[in-house]
Amino acid sequence: MGERMRRLVATATAVALGLGTALVPATVARADQVRDMEYWLNDYGFSRAWQTTRGAGVKVAVIDTGVDGSVPDLAGAVVGGTDVSGVGAASGQKPLGDAESANHGTWVASLLAGRGTGNGNGVLGAAPEASVLAVSVALGKSIGPVSSDDQIAEAVRWAVDNGASVINMSLTRNTLDWPTSWDEAFQYAFSHDVVVVAAAGNRGSGTSEVGAPATIPGVLTVAGVDRQGKASFDASAQGITIGVSAPSEQLVGANPGGGYVQWAGTSGAAPLVSGAVALVRAAHPELKAPDVIERIVKTAKAAGGAVPSPIYGFGLLDAAAAVTADVPHVTANPMGDLGDWIRIHRRAEAPESPSTGKGVQAAPPPAKLSPERAVPWSRFFWPQWSVLTAFWLPFALIAGFLALAVLGGVGAWSHFRRMRSKE
Repeated sequence: MGERMRRLVATATAVALGLGTALVPATVARADQVRDMEYWLNDYGFSRAWQTTRGAGVKVAVIDTGVDGSVPDLAGAVVGGTDVSGVGAASGQKPLGDAESANHGTWVASLLAGRGTGNGNGVLGAAPEASVLAVSVALGKSIGPVSSDDQIAEAVRWAVDNGASVINMSLTRNTLDWPTSWDEAFQYAFSHDVVVVAAAGNRGSGTSEVGAPATIPGVLTVAGVDRQGKASFDASAQGITIGVSAPSEQLVGANPGGGYVQWAGTSGAAPLVSGAVALVRAAHPELKAPDVIERIVKTAKAAGGAVPSPIYGFGLLDAAAAVTADVPHVTANPMGDLGDWIRIHRRAEAPESPSTGKGVQAAPPPAKLSPERAVPWSRFFWPQWSVLTAFWLPFALIAGFLALAVLGGVGAWSHFRRMRSKE
């Protein structure tokens, strides 16, 4: 994060969209432009799902940079919290980090369980009656005395012990692997019937391939799509662990201290899916986590050919179908079994030391964990060098070759016609 966002500036009478030039006059739109921008509420079935449930009674832990529960859009939503970093507030509601990174957790929570501000105004979350547990972590430059890996392990355990049935993790380790402490923490969550949802990451922020925790078997990993339902190039990553896709572009979020931002990234797609999970858990409290996840993935709208795919997973989220459809019971988590993975892979990762004949080789230093960063809108108009070399340059060469071939063919055809006319 720390990158430019479109900021929505709240005034006493309206909310106007900051485009870097001038504010849109309040008279051009209806009372609240923020609600008008939440296209996913209708397009992805949330409005229809609310005819059955709005998520009341379900606790969702938001493990992030802190959730400011004092913003009007989250009034009454945050019912508990903690800090696992050693530098935050005991309530988990102090935003941690530099600049925009500190706001990240509040953006995520508002997309998940925003209440709006009354009269059709403000951010209305995917599960607007679900409760939020704010678990603050300090990542990147803001990290304190506790390592990021240890923070996550403790955060997951705390969330489980304090009643969360859904955990949202809009962050990434940027590595395929994860520390053994996460084995125990995530197994603890799965054994207590908790659904863990994680963001796939963003190419525009340097995550070209899905990283942990989104690579952990059993985790419901979320990829991102644009407003047309097509895979987002910058605001998503890809990988074989993706379960479902949700909007990751033109998102809105409530800012600590007031106002709103428009942003992009699977950081925002993940809480939309977590909200859908909360709706399913509220509508079907008898279902175990594997059946809840099965409802999300099996009712998704197919996209991109083969299902599942490393780009869309099982397809585009359909919250209404997930809540109301008739989905057969399953006995295993469709996203995999962490216990099986541990039995196979951890044993292989602990060879005997060549010098002593026993013991475990030292592991490399852990990668720094970071919030799953939002993508600056400029990236969609000025792609990264990697995008130029991987896509535009080959495209230009192929297009040039085809153009020369067409011109050559036209020239030959014209020459042949002239020769025929002379005969």
